[in-house]
Amino acid sequence: MAYPRYVVPSFSPFDPLEVAHQTEKIIGKGKEKKYTHFYCTGVYGGISTAYTVGCCLRCIFCWVDWSRDFPESYGEFYSPEKVAAYLLTNARKKGVKKLRISGGEPTLLKEHLLEVLEALHSEPYMFILETNGILMGNDEELVKSLREFSHLYIRISIKAGTPESFEKKTGAKREFFYLPFKALQFLKKHRIPFHVAVMSDPFLMSPKEREELKKYLQKFGYKGYLEEERCDPYPTSLARLRYAEWGWKKEWLKR
Repeated sequence: MAYPRYVVPSFSPFDPLEVAHQTEKIIGKGKEKKYTHFYCTGVYGGISTAYTVGCCLRCIFCWVDWSRDFPESYGEFYSPEKVAAYLLTNARKKGVKKLRISGGEPTLLKEHLLEVLEALHSEPYMFILETNGILMGNDEELVKSLREFSHLYIRISIKAGTPESFEKKTGAKREFFYLPFKALQFLKKHRIPFHVAVMSDPFLMSPKEREELKKYLQKFGYKGYLEEERCDPYPTSLARLRYAEWGWKKEWLKR
């Protein structure tokens, strides 16, 4: 399978687990993983961030830079210990109390992630794990292994409200739509704190699709807080929407 870059009207839907495997070969070297930046940002009330490379989905609204699509061309390799050290150093400099890995999908190369978390385990910082839930939903053992980290909080981002829309918006085959919902079940089963975020911007999700999404969440037993995201006009988001030829509306840029 050719490595997918971004969605275009003629794209062939892909297996996101296979894309994850391909991506891991690019972004991993032994226990090291590719990152591009380490910095603090104001979201979550202030958080120290490690910006990693690569993902197993190709969301048409994604804000992440082109390291998502061309991971071979971006970033440098860092050990889990180095990543933890940069996160802590920046947090102490800025006086923030939260840490995260953002940009790419942090559950790629799970052993690297687990070693980063282990290196931070004794530190008094909350670690927010932002994930699309694909790999978690396919690997209960990964979720189970997260139980030992008491400062860990999960934010699962749901990309669409139906299998058909999931395929159109992420490039991944529609049969994989259910994996993030299975991840919710695993997290609940293993008592790991989490909440669900959904890209429900009206520009991308109709009221009907939003209602379907809520039905799926109920079906899988989720009754918690639902964070509803808006699609901000980042340059990469605009470019990917253009490539996908997604019902382009000029007035969207003015909001």
